[in-house]
Amino acid sequence: MITKTGSAKWEGGLKEGKGQVSSQSGALSDQPYGFNTRFEDKPGTNPEELIGAAHASCFSMALAMMLEQEGISGVAIETTSEISMDKEGDGFAVKKAHLKTSIKADADQAKVMEIADKAKAGCPISKLLNAEITMDAKMA
Repeated sequence: MITKTGSAKWEGGLKEGKGQVSSQSGALSDQPYGFNTRFEDKPGTNPEELIGAAHASCFSMALAMMLEQEGISGVAIETTSEISMDKEGDGFAVKKAHLKTSIKADADQAKVMEIADKAKAGCPISKLLNAEITMDAKMA
């Protein structure tokens, strides 16, 4: 079993409070987040973009692995994951993750798209998300 950690600190109330988020590897170290970075597009990060980055990177790695297993070479993948949060009752919930990926590979487009669809469903972060996951994939 592989275990990785992320951590967060928070001080204050919701709107005026401030936090910092860090990752075990140190790639993130006390990066600021708060109400203003989440809902008002102020500088800093937020949970949704961190999930998006995790999802995009996980999908890209899963797709690269699956293409390699099929003997497909010349692979280059660029992926974005759009995380959508909607109002739900008195709060909010992440309801959708939409992958946008551009794939360069020395293979038939239909085969690459079939494998991309399997990677969308099979990457560990896709399995973690309890949301509708859609995808726009194209060959570069």
